[in-house]
Amino acid sequence: MMQYSTDLFVKKKFFITGGSGFLGINLVRFLLHKGVEDIVVYDIADFDYADTRHAVTFIKGDIRDKEFVSDAMAGVDIVVHTAAALPLYKPEDIYTTDVDGTNNLLAAAEQGGVQRFIHVSSTAVYGIPDHHPLRENDKLDGVGPYGKAKILAEEECLKYRDKGMVVPIIRPKSFIGPERLGVFALFYDWARDGKNFPMLGNGKNRYQLLDVEDLCEAIYLCTALDEQVVNDTFNIGAKEFATMREDYQAVLDYAGHSKRIISLPAAPAIMMLRLLELLKLSPLYKWVYETASKDSFVSIEKAEQKLAFQPKYSNQQALIRNYEWYLKNIEVIKGQSGISHRVPWKQGILKLAKVFF
Repeated sequence: MMQYSTDLFVKKKFFITGGSGFLGINLVRFLLHKGVEDIVVYDIADFDYADTRHAVTFIKGDIRDKEFVSDAMAGVDIVVHTAAALPLYKPEDIYTTDVDGTNNLLAAAEQGGVQRFIHVSSTAVYGIPDHHPLRENDKLDGVGPYGKAKILAEEECLKYRDKGMVVPIIRPKSFIGPERLGVFALFYDWARDGKNFPMLGNGKNRYQLLDVEDLCEAIYLCTALDEQVVNDTFNIGAKEFATMREDYQAVLDYAGHSKRIISLPAAPAIMMLRLLELLKLSPLYKWVYETASKDSFVSIEKAEQKLAFQPKYSNQQALIRNYEWYLKNIEVIKGQSGISHRVPWKQGILKLAKVFF
């Protein structure tokens, strides 16, 4: 399996969209550790990381701005496209960002002679399937505006791959690790405060996660291996994962309050969450609560065989590593909220429910 020489790899100019986000900052740190010398971060949000700000070129911009994107991408060798409007955004913002924005980037990459365009998609493209594990050639049936937009974005990528560009597509499971908050902050908040934690269904379903460091490794492999190997679509997830109950109980055990996962009947709980979402009283959206009580895991055999991908972290290790970061940074993130993965989501009425657990 051919690779670039290290000298050639570190001299590539990287362009990371969404570089101010959770995945973006972890990827920046990962590439800097690998010795990459020229990294451009492009994001609509400020790049406010003191430890790495001096080591990158930051361009503040929107991927929906076609002309600005084209100018910003001048001289770039490798694009890693992580920017996306998440499910909590308005449907029109999801479409224009995830689909139109992706097309803008691909067009600019083609015009600028970019060597590789790594597109970070999502296993949300599979929707709520009727079998597991899911493989890359399974039917795509996204749930909600986000899942559907991710499918359309992949279709844009395939058009440019057909035109001769090298466009690896990565479909990661929900990934966690340092800097990850979002919906996971709700769970960590309850664990830290010594609360039992409610779970939809009996928790015996298997729900695969992914550590962000392992995702960064997969992205790196797609930038460094032979183009004929990587110009494909790959599922990326943890190799080792147990049941939802077992994996999340590991965090409660680590928290040390002798608390337990509490099962809730799935059907009535989902109906209630649908109503709360409609009333904007809950941060949980359909993709979260409709899949939480079901199996959700993909085959990573293709990535293992073609990329020699070897995940370092199990579900439990990834969850605990993320929880440790949460504890160390609790004072910094206190009072923050929003709709990105980098800040806690407002718990809404679920904060009241915490009293009963």
